[in-house]
Amino acid sequence: MTKKSLLKKMVAGVLMCGMAAGLTACGAGTGESASADKTFKIGICNYVDDASLNQIVDNIKGQLETLGNEKNVKFDIDYENCNADPTVLTQIIDNFIADDVKLMVGVATPVAVAMQTATEDNKIPVVFSAVSDPEGSELVASNDAPGANITGTSDYLDTNAIMDLIFTANPDAKKIGLLYDQGQDSSTTPIANAKEYLDAKEIEYVEKTGTTTDEVMLAADALVAAGVDAVFTPTDNTIMTAELSIYEKFADASIPHYTGADSFALNGAFLGYGVDYANLGVETANMISKILVDGEDPATLPVMTFDNGTATINTETCGKLGLDFADISKKFQPMCTKVNEIKTAESFDEQ
Repeated sequence: MTKKSLLKKMVAGVLMCGMAAGLTACGAGTGESASADKTFKIGICNYVDDASLNQIVDNIKGQLETLGNEKNVKFDIDYENCNADPTVLTQIIDNFIADDVKLMVGVATPVAVAMQTATEDNKIPVVFSAVSDPEGSELVASNDAPGANITGTSDYLDTNAIMDLIFTANPDAKKIGLLYDQGQDSSTTPIANAKEYLDAKEIEYVEKTGTTTDEVMLAADALVAAGVDAVFTPTDNTIMTAELSIYEKFADASIPHYTGADSFALNGAFLGYGVDYANLGVETANMISKILVDGEDPATLPVMTFDNGTATINTETCGKLGLDFADISKKFQPMCTKVNEIKTAESFDEQ
């Protein structure tokens, strides 16, 4: 073999080795190894510090960690809480955009609406959680087909079911209090539904509203003075935040407070009826993974709704109202998926 032939053979060998190495590298870049270093930056904003919404956030984080390990990816989470301040909320979202997050998570309706507005042009995917009426809030074209860059999980409230519980416990109730914040989108439809229900039964109702804890306390005093037989509050974050300051007013007056989330009952209300907020967080995380990891389109990923059949009774408040938990639970059981009991605390971690 001549030196020239030998040189050609050596070059060919090097090229073959290079190609083989390249193919091996390409092979390592598919499947599980391809996503080994894949990181998705996510911005999560919570509307306010309350037990239900915090439970959602905790479970989003926990489930994303689990999914990251399963799918060999990493979710880099930037968590913020705007504490119901619109200016702070705007700044948080602007920071998310500047930090080039791949997806935003809005916990509660006001956050989701603000994120929707901020992403109309850049089309950053948005996944919301705890939005009671996605269609009514005009976040989606429809729950089945959102139609844009936003989808999520809903804590839709079956108002009629709660009304039925009120009259099952007290068939002779003549006057019902409606306590809510007029500025909360999550209260608009449930309060309208409650009025329709009560009008049909020709039952009197008294409306009182508040936008701050002090105003809510005054509203609670007014309802007590009005002599209502029970009070209804939907999944209203303003009232939720104030619950620890008002539950004793109602209990001392023997007025049961029926509400739209178990966190109200945790904070002293007689009853919370609605979705499992821990599961809401888990399913929100699953939707995030479907969009970022599996490549699903938010526009065609249906909004997820849940069974509203869980009633949570505060046993301490139940006793103060002169009600027997075993008896009231037996009455409610046929109307609920399950009846849980809870004691008063500031957070679920204290249970």
